[in-house]
Amino acid sequence: MKHSIAAFLAMTVLATSAFADSHTGVGDPAKGEKEFGKCKACHMIQDADGNTIVKGGRTGPNLYGVIGRQAGSVEDFRYGTSLIEAGDNGLVWDEETFVAYVQDPANFLKSYLDDNKARSKMSFRMRKGAADVYAYLVSVGPQM
Repeated sequence: MKHSIAAFLAMTVLATSAFADSHTGVGDPAKGEKEFGKCKACHMIQDADGNTIVKGGRTGPNLYGVIGRQAGSVEDFRYGTSLIEAGDNGLVWDEETFVAYVQDPANFLKSYLDDNKARSKMSFRMRKGAADVYAYLVSVGPQM
């Protein structure tokens, strides 16, 4: 009986660990590439040498290298004041901040800045697939 209880507990721990590992929020780059189709109406991905990875609009900033970058910091792009303020206050795009922002940009900035008057120039809300888009942007970005 002791061995079966110990075996059961060991299996439970292993199963719980496997479940947790499979639900860490890590997205799928292949799915993200498809989801990025919604983003390219406003955003392109072009590397530092000018090579186009994804042809897209210029309403939003180039998203090459966005991961790990300070918010509102692409040179010569006209960001909204709230996003620039957030960047100046330390906002750097990682998985958590990127996913939260693209799901609801205005509310993210209001919360981040603790300012109900904060606004975002990005009106699109990505209801699902944000973690996948994040993973895709990591996969096409500069190698860190």
